[in-house]
Amino acid sequence: MIQLESLGVSARPQAHRQAEVGSSMSAKRALDVTLSGIGLAVSSPLWALIALLIKLEDGGPVFYRQERSGLNGVPFDVTKFRSMIPDAEARVGAVQATEHDPRVTRIGRLLRATAMDELPQLWNIFRGDMSFTGPRALRPGEIEARGAGVVERLEDVPGFQERSSVRPGLTGIAQIYAPRDITRRWKFRYDLMYVRRHSFWLDVRLILLSFWITFRGTWEARGSKL
Repeated sequence: MIQLESLGVSARPQAHRQAEVGSSMSAKRALDVTLSGIGLAVSSPLWALIALLIKLEDGGPVFYRQERSGLNGVPFDVTKFRSMIPDAEARVGAVQATEHDPRVTRIGRLLRATAMDELPQLWNIFRGDMSFTGPRALRPGEIEARGAGVVERLEDVPGFQERSSVRPGLTGIAQIYAPRDITRRWKFRYDLMYVRRHSFWLDVRLILLSFWITFRGTWEARGSKL
């Protein structure tokens, strides 16, 4: 588990925390709108290039759309650049990608390593469905295998409701620091750390770290991404 101090986060009296919430949320939303607006404008030529590369590889659709659970469980649709073969879930269902997953295309591996497949979600951030920082957006009704044939609804995992009290994000403590293949129960602990210790400057720090990971192309790393 990471240390809060490494992110410049420390526990504060509850009264101080409550006084900070309103201004912090306003600043967070202003940051989201500003960065996503700039990102949409600056990245538009890159969208055309990515779309061309996806089409040239297998002729399949450029985008992949999926329903996700947002603030307080309200569903919304996300759009990503397709990084897997067409109809990747037709045979195996909604299974998280594994290392060397054969469903991932060649251009898809590059997109996933640099998080470029998530560029279209800038529009979700601009609209207010998502934020730059927060817990990862989950699929409604998503389940996880716990071994021995036992499956568990993510809604039943302790901490699910609390993590749903904030907008999901492209990046966050769990996305950056949690080992990629650990269970959702462990990832929820990182998410709850974010919810309980949130601040504007924590968001800024996480965004800067995310740019560094994108530059290094290590989002798909099974070990440390930093």
